[in-house]
Amino acid sequence: MNFIDKNNILTINNAFNRIFMKKLILVRHAKSSWEYNVIDHERPLNERGTNDANMVSKALTNNMLGIELIMSSDAIRAKTTASIFISNLEIKEKNVCFSHDLYDFEGRNLLRVIKNCDDSIKNLMIFGHNHAITAFVNTYGNQYIDNVPTCGVVIIEFNIKSWNNLKLGKTLFTLFPKDLKQ
Repeated sequence: MNFIDKNNILTINNAFNRIFMKKLILVRHAKSSWEYNVIDHERPLNERGTNDANMVSKALTNNMLGIELIMSSDAIRAKTTASIFISNLEIKEKNVCFSHDLYDFEGRNLLRVIKNCDDSIKNLMIFGHNHAITAFVNTYGNQYIDNVPTCGVVIIEFNIKSWNNLKLGKTLFTLFPKDLKQ
């Protein structure tokens, strides 16, 4: 890890700030289908959802993200979105966890899952649902987003040592399918 600042001076503040940063990559599941007569939890992606998940995940690189752990809702549409990202980003299956707790629309479980993440994890990627995703990014990120669209990615960096000490972070990056279709 390089701790040299713009003046080529190693500073303790720069070193500590980089060591104690946590990065959260939030992804709202891709567009789902209403075509099938299944319960909400079992809804699959539609064709647009599959295409968007492939397009967005291929626009990212794991080197840029440095993902150490992926957690996803166990709903079919979220699991499928996560699986497409996992494949395209070449992430090892051992670094993936599916959880019913992330089948959350208001955000309480999402917040609890993040706060309970092991502190050795610096770069966490989560696949979930709205309204929880949009509410979280507007509560803990410093950039207002009216609505995180399906298959939207928001990356927030936190200057914390422990996920349990979650506080306002810095929204570093957003990528939405419409950004790649223009």
